[in-house]
Amino acid sequence: MNPARRDLTATRAPRVRLPRVDIPAGRLIELPGRGSTYVTDTAGPTADAPPIVLLHALTTTGLLTWFPSIPELSKRFRVITLDLRWHGQGIKSSEFSLRDCADDAVALLDVLGIDEAMFAGFSMGSLVAQRVWRQHPGRAGGLVLCASTDAFQMTATERVFHNGMAGITSRVPGSGSPRRAGRVQASQVDPAVDINRWALNEFRSTSPIAVGKAVGAIGRHHTRPWISQIDVPTAVVVPLRDRAIPPARQIAMARRIPGATVHEVDGGHSCCVIDADKFVPVFAHACSVVRARWRERAES
Repeated sequence: MNPARRDLTATRAPRVRLPRVDIPAGRLIELPGRGSTYVTDTAGPTADAPPIVLLHALTTTGLLTWFPSIPELSKRFRVITLDLRWHGQGIKSSEFSLRDCADDAVALLDVLGIDEAMFAGFSMGSLVAQRVWRQHPGRAGGLVLCASTDAFQMTATERVFHNGMAGITSRVPGSGSPRRAGRVQASQVDPAVDINRWALNEFRSTSPIAVGKAVGAIGRHHTRPWISQIDVPTAVVVPLRDRAIPPARQIAMARRIPGATVHEVDGGHSCCVIDADKFVPVFAHACSVVRARWRERAES
């Protein structure tokens, strides 16, 4: 690359200060009858540590959303991530739906020999976590919903955004399958050497077409009719400077879930990575609260 192009690249993609933590290696796991996805499985402090499945945000991967949180969580939990459909090295399918993502997450439990786990999701992942509880009774021992909501398209701006993205992608030739043109495998970029390049590679592993399709599916998310029926310990983590999902809407959702606790973070919608120093302690505490309540239920 010549100096002029290198300077232009630097201008377009400024380096972000990312947390310096150990990032676990993962592997592709086949989910019978569904496809393969990239999974990390980090051991907890003991062989019987409770499992927690982390579900990632839109446009990212399991590791890119959650790598700052994994070291802290692994002090108490067995920590599992996976790439959701159409994202990263996730399952390739003809269509994208949150329902399928929830089924995939539980299928992974089956492969790993886990009967019940805590599910934690950030943004899109939190919508999947809600569906896990709904679609698979008894498999979610607790929920931690971060930057979450029980409904979209509540404003004219949201309706235009979600419907517009869905409309655009439906008119693109070949948009019925996720594109992965030019993807560099994450294993070829060592995060210990260049974490920014690794993160950019993870981000680029999800195509714009896949993002557009997912945005359309997210716009149809509407769990308000049944979210008050959630009967497992639940915590809601609210980024107070979230511009994607208004914090007031997140708090209102929490109030509709019986017994849900609210945990506030002084950060925006990307706080799980950009403001990890603020997010991780709050998130870890929320998970510990749910774990304690989950254990009490199991013992009662």
